[in-house]
Amino acid sequence: MAARALIVGLGNPGARYATTRHNVGFMLVDRLAQQYGIAWRSERGPSLLGWGQLEGCPAGLMKPLTYMNRSGAAVSEIVRYYRIPLERLLVVYDDIHLPPGRIRLRPGGSAGGHNGVEDIIQALGTTAFPRLRIGIGRNFERGRQADYVLSPFTEEEWPQIDEALARACQAAITFACEGLTPAMNRYNRVENSL
Repeated sequence: MAARALIVGLGNPGARYATTRHNVGFMLVDRLAQQYGIAWRSERGPSLLGWGQLEGCPAGLMKPLTYMNRSGAAVSEIVRYYRIPLERLLVVYDDIHLPPGRIRLRPGGSAGGHNGVEDIIQALGTTAFPRLRIGIGRNFERGRQADYVLSPFTEEEWPQIDEALARACQAAITFACEGLTPAMNRYNRVENSL
């Protein structure tokens, strides 16, 4: 049996950030936890964890409770303590370089300007871990990126974000059950045909 997967959603803790663009990673793991009856608990360090089964496949869900830009220490502590192989770690986060509602899986690479991912790269000492990016677009004026990512989705954006989160949940489940390559083949191909 494959090692259990760890799906990490990135976001900022607290009610004021709950519906912001920067928190789509939290939204995804919250959906999976609710759908599969996985309870959140505080185990080690500044994070919430939930262990359970996704379609019968063993998996953990994680929300770092540090702010986004300091996600690395929380993620690396859990990865090391539970000996999660990096190929079984999936980090889920927002991406301004993708149009709203698009998703993209990749096996590793640079942070692409995302400070939370950059902090995880620094803490793990490698860029070689899978990611699931959820597009939030870049509808902001020069110098206003921080305001944009920390603002809530508009009423008009929610339907496409909701649909993207549904697809991203299925991609995360495929990752947990079958691995990254089948998930990429299935969901990146679907995205390219949209």
